[in-house]
Amino acid sequence: MEIERKFTIKNLPEDIGRYAKKELEQAYLCTNPVVRVRKSDEEYILTYKSKHGVTVRANATARSCEEVELPLTKEGYEHLKEKADGNVIAKTRYLIPIANGRKIELDVFHGYLSGLMFAEVEFESEEEAAAYQMPEWFLEDVTFDKRYSNAFMTKFQSYGELMAWKKKED
Repeated sequence: MEIERKFTIKNLPEDIGRYAKKELEQAYLCTNPVVRVRKSDEEYILTYKSKHGVTVRANATARSCEEVELPLTKEGYEHLKEKADGNVIAKTRYLIPIANGRKIELDVFHGYLSGLMFAEVEFESEEEAAAYQMPEWFLEDVTFDKRYSNAFMTKFQSYGELMAWKKKED
């Protein structure tokens, strides 16, 4: 089970260069349920995410889903990536340790989404997620805003187009 919250950020932490990072590329084969292939540095992963059997409380503070990850070969990844439904996302993910063994996964997007940055934090429980106090450099909780879903963002041609759509919906 994955339980997470997502946040936009005001600015990158000044000491961002000291944290571990991964270069990610990911493509979505299906968005309901989510079937994704990802290259994380030189590791290749097939991910299935589903809300089937997950009960969402009316006052939930975190997004929950069932998630299964399986290893892929480079060849398998490349083959499946060609079948992507939408654009392929490229980003740098910084892994910033925080209390209780948790970490902030700070994503800085490249390519057609250049300029976009947001952070995700995963939790063990809804209660832990609800109690989380975001750091000063976070801006807004966008956990339930579909516009910040990676799968949704693959449908746009640029960060500017995504933001224009966001303004139109607000």
